[in-house]
Amino acid sequence: MQPATVLIPDILRLHGQWRASQPAVIASEGTWTWREFDRVTNQVANGLFALGAKPGDRIGLVMGNRRAAIGAIFGILKAGCVCVPLNLSVTGDAMAAMLRDAGARAIVATADEAPRIEALKSNLPDLMAGALIGHCLDSETLPPGWQDFDRWVAAQSAAVPAVTIDPDAPCNIIYSSGTTGTPKGITHTHARRLAWANDVGIALRYHSAVRTLATIGLYSNISWVAMLCTFTAGGTLYVHRGFDAGKVLAEIAASKITHMAMVPVQYQRMAEHPAFSVTQKQSLQSVMSCGSALPAQLKRHLMDSLPCGVIELYGLTEGIITTLDPEDAEGRLASVGRPIAGTDLRLIGEDGRDVAPGTPGEIIGQCRYVMAGYWNNPEATRAATFIGEDGSEWLRTGDIGRIDADGFLYLVDRRKDMIISGGQNIYPADIETVLITHRDVAECAVIGVPSEKWGETPLAVIVPRTGANADIGEIINFVNARVGRQQRISGAVFAAALPRNPNGKVLKRELRLRYANGI
Repeated sequence: MQPATVLIPDILRLHGQWRASQPAVIASEGTWTWREFDRVTNQVANGLFALGAKPGDRIGLVMGNRRAAIGAIFGILKAGCVCVPLNLSVTGDAMAAMLRDAGARAIVATADEAPRIEALKSNLPDLMAGALIGHCLDSETLPPGWQDFDRWVAAQSAAVPAVTIDPDAPCNIIYSSGTTGTPKGITHTHARRLAWANDVGIALRYHSAVRTLATIGLYSNISWVAMLCTFTAGGTLYVHRGFDAGKVLAEIAASKITHMAMVPVQYQRMAEHPAFSVTQKQSLQSVMSCGSALPAQLKRHLMDSLPCGVIELYGLTEGIITTLDPEDAEGRLASVGRPIAGTDLRLIGEDGRDVAPGTPGEIIGQCRYVMAGYWNNPEATRAATFIGEDGSEWLRTGDIGRIDADGFLYLVDRRKDMIISGGQNIYPADIETVLITHRDVAECAVIGVPSEKWGETPLAVIVPRTGANADIGEIINFVNARVGRQQRISGAVFAAALPRNPNGKVLKRELRLRYANGI
């Protein structure tokens, strides 16, 4: 007998049957049981069909975190359409460019974003008639011609959508953060997203009784970790509108949160909050940090303060994941761990050959959940693909790492962030690791700036600690006494804040532009 192909929409339907009365989504607007969540997502899918959408059509999602956004995402998937969740912090021009690149056929937006979509809709030739749908809260209103999400959903059939989904068809397109250039549409298929949820779910210890807290925008792959791992397991997702350290700590205690996925700057804010030390945190079973390197001091503090420690995850939206488990962290706090089950890694040099053990090289990897490619961008897809001597395909990460004798990976830096000074490769992360230990430094970033003598030279951009009487010269001397001669910084500047994307990653490209002419 041929086994049935089970994809994420099928899992949601089965949970709706067998976990009917258990909570699936909890937000400030209310709770959906699994039965209700299954029904709403069926209605969203059938509503898209009623508009004229077909499997494979791209549906833009321009929504803040709320219960309706979760319903929209998984209703789009149930229709066999492609969910395109967009970063709300980008400019109108950037948003239009991404929606146009995706060929969006419909857009679901929160009411506060609807005016912006209305202003750029004339630049979106693929939109279907009547395909602008907005979700309102309280006294919010929509522009003329928009459909109200709740009324639109209520008018649709709750029957199981009549569609057969190809496992190899696109499931979602997540646009890159653009930290190194123009955002690219990272495309995942239904089969690969399910494989990803299964593999990551095992690595992060998800199970059917999880209570997961989501605080990051739903356009982020970090939030998709929370959503997919929770929903495939049959747990409950708690959705916060945004991140507030006090509210997160209160939610952990009140709702007995078991799982979280956040970025280092969020954990830093939590650790600094007055309530952190007294909050009841015994319910926590898996706390994951990703998006950028977790500073060793903060990692040590979380290991000591949380009952489950912290799992550091290194990965790309394109694919490839390693984790440093709490059990392996002692003596390896600077590591990002080993590949999760089913993932393989190699380090290669500029010549494409494997580097010697302990030598830095570009990280490349293989796994069953790697992206299908960049949407409408075969050139970028080819550039991200390394072909082995045996013809095998590997994803190029653009990150530099080294692997120790026990197989643990250590990140050295982004290849694009590497500084070449006097012909020598300098990795800013090595300098930042020293710089952040200075008592007056709260945050920092090291970039390369032009130098007539050396070509490039390291510059430190420093956010001082509140109340510190920081001295530039003293900090420079502190760092230069503790790094190699070729790593010494030639200058430093104070800044009120570092430019970051919504996932907390420092935008070094912006810093390089800011200081392109020196300081």
